[in-house]
Amino acid sequence: MADTQKSNLIARPAVSVALRYGIAVVSIGAALGVAQAFLYFHLPQPFTAFALSAIAITYWYGGTMPGIFAALLSLVVRGYYFEPEISTVSRIFYDLVFLIFALLMTRITRTRNELEVRVAERTAELTQVNKELKLEIAERKHAEENLRQSEAYLHEAQKLGRMGSWAQNVVTGSFFASPELLRIFGSDPNGKKPTKEMLRECVHPGDRSLYIEMVTKATSEKSDWNFDYRIILPDRSIKHIHAAAHPVFNGSSDLIGHIGTVMDVTERKRAEDDLRQAQADLAHVNRVTTMGELTASLAHEVNQPIAAAVTNANTCLRWLAADTPNLEEARAAVARIVKDGTRAAEIIKRIRLLFKKGILQREFVDINDVIREMIVLLRGEAMRYSISIRTELAAGLPQVLGDRVQLQQVLMNLMINGIEAMKDVDGTRELDIKSQRSENEHILVSVSDTGVGLPAQQADQIFNAFFTTKVQGTGMGLSISRSIVESHGGRLWAGDNSPRGASFYVSLATKAAVHE
Repeated sequence: MADTQKSNLIARPAVSVALRYGIAVVSIGAALGVAQAFLYFHLPQPFTAFALSAIAITYWYGGTMPGIFAALLSLVVRGYYFEPEISTVSRIFYDLVFLIFALLMTRITRTRNELEVRVAERTAELTQVNKELKLEIAERKHAEENLRQSEAYLHEAQKLGRMGSWAQNVVTGSFFASPELLRIFGSDPNGKKPTKEMLRECVHPGDRSLYIEMVTKATSEKSDWNFDYRIILPDRSIKHIHAAAHPVFNGSSDLIGHIGTVMDVTERKRAEDDLRQAQADLAHVNRVTTMGELTASLAHEVNQPIAAAVTNANTCLRWLAADTPNLEEARAAVARIVKDGTRAAEIIKRIRLLFKKGILQREFVDINDVIREMIVLLRGEAMRYSISIRTELAAGLPQVLGDRVQLQQVLMNLMINGIEAMKDVDGTRELDIKSQRSENEHILVSVSDTGVGLPAQQADQIFNAFFTTKVQGTGMGLSISRSIVESHGGRLWAGDNSPRGASFYVSLATKAAVHE
């Protein structure tokens, strides 16, 4: 009954109990009236058909109980008005028909009510599902809008950073490249679908073998890769690229692809080249300035072999001018002249190299030779202030990769600093230079003096540009020296020397470390 009432409320307009039973009375009354009219015109008696229709209408609009009431009322009306005219068999038949029809209509009504309830419930469910679906569609649209906005922000960020991204699925063979990556490679983001091979073809021929080797190695080892290379654009211009990528694995640790980034570092490379050139120019100015300050000492160093050559030449002339020329002595004197001339030429050559402004030339250098060359040039300056130079150079040291002139400049700056720190002190004046093997395939060179030591409370500032404790100093020597050493992949630092003075240490990578 509750379901029936629910269905009535849902499927039909809400009516009162009296009105529903009133429908039964009115519908049966209408059936009686129509039947009486038929009788009046001597037509076949149709009350049964009209009554059944009235009962059906009552069931539909009034419900089960008003429908049963209509069926009983129709029996009463039929028995009162029409029963005398029909036989007993017909009456029983009609009663049976009314009973079956009433039961059938009851069942139909209940089935309809149940169906209405189910339809109502299903409609409510569909309404809720539709509401949830609309909400999900709205949320999806919002998420898609956020995704589009995030992609727009990402594309703008990549454009500002000149960095593109890519991803490859090795299982499906699919390849993705961001619009900025395509722009970096000179391709149209709206053009044909990009492929990994299409980007590989842009790699500079000089870097292609290294590129393939790095990618192949990283793929076989399932490892990250990170390296620089050049690309050639369709307009034949060249860009410098920094690439980084790492593998992607599934839950079973199987390789399923790679994801990576590509950054356009052309401007950075140009800036680095400009900076290196500026540093080289500054280093050259520092060398020229320093050599200018050493003019007297260098002139004395050059004059020594020249004066010796002149003396030997006079000696040779005397041996040849004798009544009996002594050719052996003359030959020995000429040999000494050649030796002195060669020595003077070597000194001049080293001075010219330090004055020369040329491009950086990296080669494998014997650091002990560099130390000896600087001792030759600065020996006169040291003698001028009664400073002794002591060396302790380890034999058999491996070579270091670097620019010979720049390494000479570093040793020259450190030795001159040591000489100037001792020229006004009382007591022992000694410049101690050592070379030895160090950890991790490096060579350690130390320059120690017995001078005034590092400035108190300012030891960490001595490598800053323009910082100096000298009246006439520029404050660039140590700063330039550290830049040179660091550009060679090494380190330069300072410490106190016992019992007085300061020590400077230079660590440089050897040939073995460079190959690693």
